[in-house]
Amino acid sequence: MKMPKITLPVVAFAISIIFASCVNDPNSPGLEYMPDMYRSPAIEAYVDYGEDPYYVTEEFAASQRNTPSANRPVEGTIPFVGDDKAFGLPYAYPNTPEGYEAAGAELTSPLETTQQNIEAGALLYGQMCTQCHGAEGKGDGAIAKNGHIVGIPDYSTKLKDLPEGKMYHTLQYGKGLMGSHASQLSQKERWLIIEYIKTLQGNDVESTETENNN
Repeated sequence: MKMPKITLPVVAFAISIIFASCVNDPNSPGLEYMPDMYRSPAIEAYVDYGEDPYYVTEEFAASQRNTPSANRPVEGTIPFVGDDKAFGLPYAYPNTPEGYEAAGAELTSPLETTQQNIEAGALLYGQMCTQCHGAEGKGDGAIAKNGHIVGIPDYSTKLKDLPEGKMYHTLQYGKGLMGSHASQLSQKERWLIIEYIKTLQGNDVESTETENNN
C-alpha cells in the first residue's frame, strides 16, 4: 500500500501547533483555538453590545455599547402582579395626620370577608401581632406583660370603632410606639390581618360566603 506523501506545509503546520502548545506557565491552557466554543464571553447586564464593528465601524459600535439597553419604567407605571394587581398599587396617602384621617374615611379593603381570609389573617396575626396586642387583641402580649410597652389599647374597647383604613395606614407607616410593618408584610397580608382584627373588635362581621349562599 502506498503511503500518502507528506508535504512540507503540512509538516510546518504540525510543528507550529506543537510549539504553540508548549508554554512555561503550568496554569496556562496554551494557545486556544475558537475559545468562545467552550468558554462563553461574560456579558454585562443592561449593556447593548450593538452591531459588529466590521460592518458599522468601531466608533458606532462603541456608542452602542455605552448606551444602556434597559430604560427606566415610565413614571406612574406599576409592576404587573397578575390576579393580585389590586395589591401592587402605590399607597396614595402620605405619612401625615391628614393622610391618616383620609385613609380612615376613604380606604377600604379590596378583600372579601370570607372565612378563608379570616383564618389566613388569624395565622398572620399570631405570627406578627400577638407579641404586643395579645392573642385576643386585649393589649396584653408578652412585651406588654414584661413592662416594655404599656397602655396598648384593646381592640374590643378603645379600638372597637377603628376603621380598617386607619389600621392599614398604621401598618404602612407605623403610629406612636408601633413601627411600620411595610417591610415585613405584603399589601395582601396586611389586609388579611385586618380581616381578622375586625373579628377581635367584636363587630358583626358577616362573611360574603354566607351572603352568597342565601
